[in-house]
Amino acid sequence: MTPAALRRELDMVIVGAGFAGLYMLHKANELGLRAEVIERGDGVGGTWYWNRYPGARCDVPSMEYSLGFDHRLEQEWEWTEKYATQAEILAYIEHVADRFDLHADITLSTTVSATRFDESTNRWSVTASDGVERSCRFVVMATGCLSAANVPDIEGRDAFAGRTFHTGRWPHEGVDFADRRVAVIGTGSSAVQSIPLIAAEAEHVTVFQRTATWAVPAHNEPLEPAAVAEIKADYAGWRRRARDSSSAFGGHQPRRDVSALDADEAELAAQYDERWAVGGLSFLRAYEDLLLDERANATAAEYIRRKIAEQVDDPETAALLSPDTIVGCKRLCVDTGYYATYNRPNVRLIDVSSDPIDRIDEAGPVVGGVVYEVDDIVFATGFDAMTGALDRIAIEGRGGRTLRDVWSAGPLTYLGLQIAGFPNLFTVTGPGSPSVLTNMIVSIEQHVEWIAAAVAALDDGGLHTIEPTDEAQTEWVGYVNEVANHTLFHGCSSWYLGANVPGKPRVFMPLPGFPEYRAVCDQVVADNYRGFVRT
Repeated sequence: MTPAALRRELDMVIVGAGFAGLYMLHKANELGLRAEVIERGDGVGGTWYWNRYPGARCDVPSMEYSLGFDHRLEQEWEWTEKYATQAEILAYIEHVADRFDLHADITLSTTVSATRFDESTNRWSVTASDGVERSCRFVVMATGCLSAANVPDIEGRDAFAGRTFHTGRWPHEGVDFADRRVAVIGTGSSAVQSIPLIAAEAEHVTVFQRTATWAVPAHNEPLEPAAVAEIKADYAGWRRRARDSSSAFGGHQPRRDVSALDADEAELAAQYDERWAVGGLSFLRAYEDLLLDERANATAAEYIRRKIAEQVDDPETAALLSPDTIVGCKRLCVDTGYYATYNRPNVRLIDVSSDPIDRIDEAGPVVGGVVYEVDDIVFATGFDAMTGALDRIAIEGRGGRTLRDVWSAGPLTYLGLQIAGFPNLFTVTGPGSPSVLTNMIVSIEQHVEWIAAAVAALDDGGLHTIEPTDEAQTEWVGYVNEVANHTLFHGCSSWYLGANVPGKPRVFMPLPGFPEYRAVCDQVVADNYRGFVRT
């Protein structure tokens, strides 16, 4: 028998102490639930605790990438820049934990390895590395969409004699690259942000690129007090306009409801110039059909390629940096000096699209029989997105069915919130919801508030469990695929599809269109939780 000191009876266990976990804990406290957050890091922050690589910033403007549930919080916190740094966002999250007195119910430096549903008691048992046996009514997976680091299984990786780093697991004390030869493998968002800063410090940087990346300028700058005051004077309206946009941010720069195909060259150039000058992800809102029609998308692609050629001195390098894919079918990167970095004499680009890295030996990466001798290797290779963190936990539902088996051909959910056969288990911003196609904070708040309301409705009705029917789940997965098939998101191999992880099923996981999704979630509740079984 487990000693009483190592047993804990709870209403809710929340896995993860990022934005989602902290807000879920706050809502659970409001409901009077006995709730505990379990976090494997030794501090709160989620993705902003782990991702401390040089140049790490959010690509959503800081005034929007913030919690909106508390008026006093949004009024008192002062952001300093248009795009907040990792350090500033982490400080904000720590402030939230302090302000709402959340630390007492957060267990740090503890990893959840398994959770199992007991049908005889309608309770979940949670196994964690601290040896405490937890039993609870509800489990909320606030594990994040981009939290399971993807380190490529390159032959000889562990034979390398130098230092290795992954951008998503960066040392908290920082890394000194002075007088070092550095290999950066990957050219996604973390590479786009980190390469300029690494190159400014290192003796030499060799970038290994498999697929060229679309990037638009950030034009980051300090926030003007007058502009901040204007936003705070109508923060509720600002956030409402953002929630009503397809990506749940940038409502102040809405998508133009006109087709790029109806514009002549002069109008296209003027509109793209305007968006380029502003910077950021609003570039894709210049026209309504940029992610719906390949011909429309090609106008944006041509424009960005011209901009790359203007910034990169060497025509061959510029050509290698110019993608031949759909703009936006992978998440558009927001950069500060990325393309111009390739003009530095200490930076070299190696294309490995047709001739991949053979192996890594003691001295460095080997491509086409050529050894690139380096002192350090930075893996900027992203994450096992959306499902990776859940796959690393042994989750067992009704009848002993495991989530790994249920999701073996791709994730199945209803609304991205629950999975049939796993009662009282919730996923915050899970596959089948807009999640990574949005301002994550807005999606997180909407999910947490939905979950809190669902739990309260159970208790108010004297009910114990909630889970979707197989039929509702099947219909929802079909709906997500149908919506995605009307877009250009299938136009390239992206982490949205799991294509960056060998052997992972190719399924488009997020759902485009936040306002429509939110309306469906609200209607499901209005229809007495249509598609769910509550017992």
